Amino acid sequence: MLLMNYCLNLFLNNLALRNASPATIKSYRSDLEQFIDFFRHNKVEELDYTLLRAYLAHLQRMKYSKVSVSRKLSAIRTFFKFLKQEKIIKDNPAALLSGLKLTKKLPRFLYYDEICQLIEHTDNSILGIRDRAMWELLYATGIRVGEMVSLDTSDVHLLKGILKVSGKGYKERIIPFGSYAKQALACYLEKSRPQLEKENNSALFLNRFGKRISQRSVRRNLKKYLTKAGLAYASPHTMRHSFATHMLNGGADIRIVQELLGHVNISTTQIYTHVTKDKLKKVYSKTHPRA
Repeated sequence: MLLMNYCLNLFLNNLALRNASPATIKSYRSDLEQFIDFFRHNKVEELDYTLLRAYLAHLQRMKYSKVSVSRKLSAIRTFFKFLKQEKIIKDNPAALLSGLKLTKKLPRFLYYDEICQLIEHTDNSILGIRDRAMWELLYATGIRVGEMVSLDTSDVHLLKGILKVSGKGYKERIIPFGSYAKQALACYLEKSRPQLEKENNSALFLNRFGKRISQRSVRRNLKKYLTKAGLAYASPHTMRHSFATHMLNGGADIRIVQELLGHVNISTTQIYTHVTKDKLKKVYSKTHPRA
């Protein structure tokens, strides 16, 4: 058991050296500690494929969703692959362990008029000006909410209309933003942020106490505005989905969208190549002889 804990720490340290994000490391730790705990309770002397199948059955009995089970199995496969590469184990018991087939769901996104409704429900209060800037920026750039709350004022170049973002694995990318976001940010930086700042703080977006705003606060505020606008619930990540969907449906090259989103693999970006109902109707009306 001590050896398993040692191997886990070795694996997590390797992830950190490869610039994996803290959230990724935390997720791997949680999933693998759960697996090791199962291994310990079953008092098995040797890990083999049979035990891994038993663990899979255990997860299914515990009513975990297919997505959760698939993530946990992926963590186990990556863990044992690392141990094999480091020659800590001779044979990889997870080599034949296949993942679950997941039903692909279209990403939830907001239509453009819904984005406009959301943004127009902000007011001219100090916090309203800030929130408008956040919604405009999320939609204009497609950045993750975690990336947005991590932005400093020095990361924004208003005149050029660009952001410097530190994404997953601490990889930096430069993202342009348009006139609407530029105007909203300029208004926030001039009228709202100076009122919120209680002490020197490099954070771009501040909460009512003058501290860097949290992801939880952003989600809570978004829910409030969606309710005011009479829209169905959406997360800040929905703004990212909306950005990608509208860019691709507008004719943007998928490689460009991949770069803007910070995706390593283009297959991740391809989930956004679904066709919206508006575009479907437009193409149908234009091409069908009896339309």
